[in-house]
Formats: sequence, C-alpha cells, structure tokens
Amino acid sequence: MPYNRQRLKMMIITALFAAIIGILAQVTIPLPLVPITGQTLAIGLAATILGSRYGTFSVILYLIIGAAGIPVFAEMSGGISKIFGPTGGYLIGFIPTAYFTGLILEKTRFKVPHAIIANIVGMLIALTFGTIWLKYSASLTWTAAIAGGAAPFLLVGVIKAAIAGWVGILVRNRLEASKMLPQEKVSV
Repeated sequence: MPYNRQRLKMMIITALFAAIIGILAQVTIPLPLVPITGQTLAIGLAATILGSRYGTFSVILYLIIGAAGIPVFAEMSGGISKIFGPTGGYLIGFIPTAYFTGLILEKTRFKVPHAIIANIVGMLIALTFGTIWLKYSASLTWTAAIAGGAAPFLLVGVIKAAIAGWVGILVRNRLEASKMLPQEKVSV
C-alpha cells in the first residue's frame, strides 16, 4: 500500500480512537475525589491496538479536543480548567501511559500476556501522575492523595488492564488480518 494511503488510514483510525476514548470516558462510577471511568480502558485499548506512536497521538488528540471545550472528559466535561484541575494529572498521565503501553508491546510481542502486563504498567503510570498531581493541586497529604487517588483504583485498574489487553489483541489481530493495520514486524 502506498505510504500516503497507509498514513491517511492511520490518521483516520487515530481520530476514531480519540472519539472512542471520549465515549468510554462517559462510563462513570462516581467516587468522592476521582471517579472510576472507562477512559483508562479506552487508553489501554488504543495503545494495545495502535502501538506507541498512534496510540499516543489518539490520546493527544483526545486531550486537545477536551481542552478546546468539547465535553469529552468524564461526566461530559471539557475545557482547559479540567487539565489544570485536581484530576488533570490523570489526563496528562494518559500520554506516557499510551506511549509506554504501546512501546512495551512493540519491544516484546502483541500477545495477550504481554498486553496485560503492558496495560498494568500503563495503569501504574497514570495513577502515579494522577496521585502526584492530586496531592499538590488539592493540597493533600501523601497519605490522603494515595488513599483517594490511587488505592481505590488498583483492583479496578488491573481488571481494566486485563480487559484492554485481551480485547485489544483480539481487535488488533482482526484489523491486521483485514489489512486495516500494518502487520507486526517480527524481529529474529
């Protein structure tokens, strides 16, 4: 397939995943400080299916759309104030989350066990960014920030990482088979 056509296809898929992140962000379980959302599941799916480069681009596009005021963040919110608010660290943390999740898969293999591990690492990255940001933006103690910003999400995060790894690899394999994604390069 010519380079420009493949690039256009990947840009369209990247934009589609930015939309998927925005849609899954609306699946919310409210908690006192930080809600549990489908955002992190969508980030994991994007990185697992698209890899580090395009997975990260989809997250950046999602953040730009949300920062512009389109209500794609959790609870139909948007605006730059969300990025600089108490939960902004999670949003910013999604960028390295997508990058490192995809990179781990590119350096290993796009297989379910690797994808689950990569998504758990990504979840820990997002929680770390979010907890540190929450601590300073809300003037919390470390204990309060960890108790409100990380601890409640560990079990749910592992479950979402397993789902993202499993479903992501299934979808990626189907997209590769249908030539919607380039085939994984296998190094010997």
